[in-house]
Amino acid sequence: IEGLSQLKCEQAFELSDASAERSAAGCTIKLDKEPIIEYLESNIVMLKWMISEGYGDERTISRRIVAMEKWLENPQLMEADPNAEYAAVIDIDMNEITEPILCAPNDPDDARLLSEVQDTKIDEVFIGSCMTNIGHFRAAGKLLQNNSQGALPTRLWVAPPTKMDAAQLTAEGYYSIYGTVGARTEMPGCSLCMGNQARVADKANVVSTSTRNFPNRLGKGADVFLASAELAAIASIMGKLPTPEEYLEAMSFVNTTAADTYRYLNFDELPDFIKAADTVNIAEDIKADLKNL
Repeated sequence: IEGLSQLKCEQAFELSDASAERSAAGCTIKLDKEPIIEYLESNIVMLKWMISEGYGDERTISRRIVAMEKWLENPQLMEADPNAEYAAVIDIDMNEITEPILCAPNDPDDARLLSEVQDTKIDEVFIGSCMTNIGHFRAAGKLLQNNSQGALPTRLWVAPPTKMDAAQLTAEGYYSIYGTVGARTEMPGCSLCMGNQARVADKANVVSTSTRNFPNRLGKGADVFLASAELAAIASIMGKLPTPEEYLEAMSFVNTTAADTYRYLNFDELPDFIKAADTVNIAEDIKADLKNL
């Protein structure tokens, strides 16, 4: 994928993560160095925090840290040859996309415009999986908080992908919002997306932010739409898929605070993680082993 070089790594992961469900063997996205540098600097602090907390094998994690630091000293990226030939080139004009796109039940390849499926009754909504990041949960929280209808007409499931996301969302007050509207907050991780943990009701109409909507995966006989966290949150409030106009009206509130909403979890900016990282020293033999890579 080219033409989106300023995406944050978290945003790029959303596209590459979904590629396997769209019949692709793999996916690469051409990014500029800056978002990759930002991501690795954050991850180095996070990995050092993991060592300080006793996660995993210290030497294995240390090797990753040293390798990242070495790349940061002279950041170089692989690029396709200028004259590379492809089996096919698909050009997408982003200006022509004026409304959300969903995947219809129960096929992740069956993409539909929101206007094609608007007003479909929705019973349950799942916001979670590795297709989401902390910004999505803030946006969902703000949409839910701005809802003046009181109790939700749907069953809403919320499962941030990591414990760190959950902790930060709790600190910022979003878990209180989820609780107030009656959402079921799951243990951080895969939750409904795995298909072998919690399940939606039989034959439910569902909006999910997960990577896949294969038949019976989220629930027996369930019809599952794949959509963004923002659209999922709006559907949970309305009990149906909104019209494009209803979606844009609801999102106008979130868009006014986009800079705050879509902040990513940069661990090198979080005092507790920085403090823990400063206590970690990488063994000299590991540095020596990797210096000639």
